Amino acid sequence: MPVTPYLQLPPTDRVLSSRTGWTRAHWEATADRMLDALTPYASPGFAQYRLPGRGSWSGVVSDGLEGFARSFLLAACRIAGAGGAVDPSLTERYAAGLAAGTDPRSGEAWPRLTDCSQQMVEAASVAVALHETRPWIWDRLDAGVQERVVDWFSGFVGGRTWDNNWRLFQVVSEQFLASVGAPYSRSDIEDGLDRIEDWYVGDGWYTDGDGRNFDYYIGWAMHLYPLLWARIAGPEGDGGRAAVYRERLSRFLEDYQHFFGSDGSPVHQGRSLAYRFAALAPVWMGALADCTPLAPGLTRRLASGTLRHFAERGVPDERGLLTLGWYDTFLPSTQPYSGPASPYWASKGFLGLLLPADHAVWTARELPLPVEESDTYTALPAPGWLLHGTRNDGIVRLVNHGSDHNPPAPEASTSEDDPDRGAGEDDPHYAKLAYSTTTAPQSAPHAAARNIDNHLALIAPDGTPSRRRRIHPLRCEGRVASSWSAARLPGDERAYRIGTTSVLHGPWEIRVHRVESPEGAVVREGGHAVAGAVSPFASSGPDWALARTADGLTSAVVALYGWDGGADGASVARDVESNAYGPHSAVPYLRGAPRPGGRSVHVSLVVLSRDSVHPEALRTAVRVRVDGDAVVLTFLDGSRVEV
Repeated sequence: MPVTPYLQLPPTDRVLSSRTGWTRAHWEATADRMLDALTPYASPGFAQYRLPGRGSWSGVVSDGLEGFARSFLLAACRIAGAGGAVDPSLTERYAAGLAAGTDPRSGEAWPRLTDCSQQMVEAASVAVALHETRPWIWDRLDAGVQERVVDWFSGFVGGRTWDNNWRLFQVVSEQFLASVGAPYSRSDIEDGLDRIEDWYVGDGWYTDGDGRNFDYYIGWAMHLYPLLWARIAGPEGDGGRAAVYRERLSRFLEDYQHFFGSDGSPVHQGRSLAYRFAALAPVWMGALADCTPLAPGLTRRLASGTLRHFAERGVPDERGLLTLGWYDTFLPSTQPYSGPASPYWASKGFLGLLLPADHAVWTARELPLPVEESDTYTALPAPGWLLHGTRNDGIVRLVNHGSDHNPPAPEASTSEDDPDRGAGEDDPHYAKLAYSTTTAPQSAPHAAARNIDNHLALIAPDGTPSRRRRIHPLRCEGRVASSWSAARLPGDERAYRIGTTSVLHGPWEIRVHRVESPEGAVVREGGHAVAGAVSPFASSGPDWALARTADGLTSAVVALYGWDGGADGASVARDVESNAYGPHSAVPYLRGAPRPGGRSVHVSLVVLSRDSVHPEALRTAVRVRVDGDAVVLTFLDGSRVEV
């Protein structure tokens, strides 16, 4: 795919970068284009950048601060990485913005830092950027401006943040205060760093606050800010904590490299996906903190592949701006806190520019990604995920048996009689059975209500599907993971248990469901949603359904056992404006007949591939035997799995 014409880039270098062709010069050119494109939207004193697009719930002034703070982080990477040898107007703009933003008389002053305010998020970016550019910006500010900046940051001291990754915004901001000799609270810093210890669950994984909150915030927040704090505190001031953070990040990156497809796309899962290549933040931090297990050539291959992936698909857009979406603007994948400048947390994806030009990550020859060398299977017991990559098509799939973005169950309701007490609505970016690097969930409200893709639902007589709210992990090892969740239907107080085991074999996922259902309910299961600029091709038979995009991405589901829907037992659901990957989307699904109630077993084969898919042949690829509580799967190669 040709690189977008919106970026004026240097020639590719296929000797140094045989996989992507990109070098440090491409990164610098992309950063410069993104920064230059913001200037038409700056306030007169450059304290705010008021970008076009839907505003956040925090208001226009907060959104303007967000534009300054998040782009300042990108500017800081560019300025510090070049040793200050950049267009002087870049440093001048941000120095001027600091002066105007902290001046109540300027007409564009930033909101004060108050408890749990959005300003806390943005202040952390300002603090990191000021530290990294200290010789070129902070040290050259007028003493009066420095005092005003300190006064603005002082709103953190003794303040209250949300009890999740926000604790780290206070940590880095107050450490900046300490670094410039300003008053700060040591207990705020220590308490924040102590608190994240409660969320460390092992193998390099944190939860983002209490509950099973696993997504990209683990990389671009929970791992990133502790080591940014350590850069500000210095080796004499980190109290030995940095060594622990470095060890954890190293372990995390061992698995994290498997989240990226051969085309550079990250797995599309979780919230705040408009930050896009901010997913590279932990990869670059591993190199910055000298704790990465990845070879230098692999680090750059992964990072350049991801940045190029988005550039090839129009990110940034023709104006040089990042929009609220994945490729194009797509608001259903955003949150109410997302404003027009929110996507500029993508600046974290440029942290590699802080490394000198002669660092090995910029001079070593590129190495292939794991999925470019072989099929990969990675079990992640902490979040309850299986990662599955196939070399032939470069797709990585995430099978989800652990992350639901819900608070933990109250102690008083740990029994299976009330497993969803305290849980919120199911979020399509967390509750699905699977995600991938080539598909997105159907997240527009009208499509999310139908809840077809990558979901096993009970369908009430009125057509209402059950939801998957709180996920209860059971097993995650090798190529097998399992969990259970509760299903509820309108007018029925009972919680019906649905247990699912996923088994990976070759390019396939086989799902074994043990289902409790009331009389008259229908069992329905969907595969991956595929989307594109034109309506996908669709086909189905009595026990299989298939959808294929114009560029050959195929999603299919095949009934292997327990599906008795007859002629109407499989179909493809189409939708429009429901998917971040394109305006036309389609989901293959299986549907059973109304059930007499009680327990049942359903086994299906789920395919997402760029290879040719022949559903009728796949019906014979797996033999299924159900014997009481045991379900035995036997594959053509003779391998056998009991679940």
